[in-house]
Amino acid sequence: MSNQEVVVLSVGGVRFVTRASTLQQFPESRLARMLGNDDPEFKLVNGEFFVDRDAVLFSYIMDFLRTLQVSLPIDFSDYQRLWREAEFYGLYSLANLLSQEHLLKPRLEILEVRFSLKEMQAFFRIFGSCSTTVETLAEQITVFAGQHSGQSWNSPFPSQKTLIPLPLERPSHHDMVFQCGTEYSAGDQLGARYVSIKPDNRKLINGTNVLGLLFDTLLKDGFRLLSARTVASEEKVECYSFERMKRPAGLTVTVNQAPGNSEVAQARRSLVHKGK
Repeated sequence: MSNQEVVVLSVGGVRFVTRASTLQQFPESRLARMLGNDDPEFKLVNGEFFVDRDAVLFSYIMDFLRTLQVSLPIDFSDYQRLWREAEFYGLYSLANLLSQEHLLKPRLEILEVRFSLKEMQAFFRIFGSCSTTVETLAEQITVFAGQHSGQSWNSPFPSQKTLIPLPLERPSHHDMVFQCGTEYSAGDQLGARYVSIKPDNRKLINGTNVLGLLFDTLLKDGFRLLSARTVASEEKVECYSFERMKRPAGLTVTVNQAPGNSEVAQARRSLVHKGK
């Protein structure tokens, strides 16, 4: 059979259409042997290969064969059943990954935002349980410094003077610190700090506005607000807790073929994240 030939499978009564080359990704699997009519479990009926197995789980099998990646829904829980199907089809590299559920299960992320106002300045500290998320958020936030005069500090628009970007303070891989607002310097000049959060291109100086934009950014990124409380009433430090279920990075199976040897399959983490 040509590897470009279209193959139709009827799995539990549900039709799947694919190319022979997709089914031949793992030559020692039962799906590859099926093409040579070399497996009694697969019956060729009216040009379709019939097998009495679970069609829903087979859709994940087909996705794996097409992409060589394991990417399951956040609410997926049938690891044992899918592992059994992978074993049945002779896809042992997939079965091996499924036996390591901790690599595939979504993880709960916690993010905490602390916010305080002191005179004309607002202070922010963000702590996250996932360092990668904190790093990504830090790349979105830019603080600009400049001189400010003749306007209220509540104005959302910076003066026309040159603004200098400042690095965020990163006490650890899991948190960041920044501030906005104004403070008096020589004469009637005010030192000003503005905050911009991508993809929004505004430069905001009002702490409440920055807090609102930060919340909007987190909610759009899949977080949900869990609680809001005051943790230091004297200093008016407000604490906001967020959480989300984060899908793990996709797992890619790399298949190396050597003449005369059985296939060797290795799993590695894909650099592409499969959703939030």
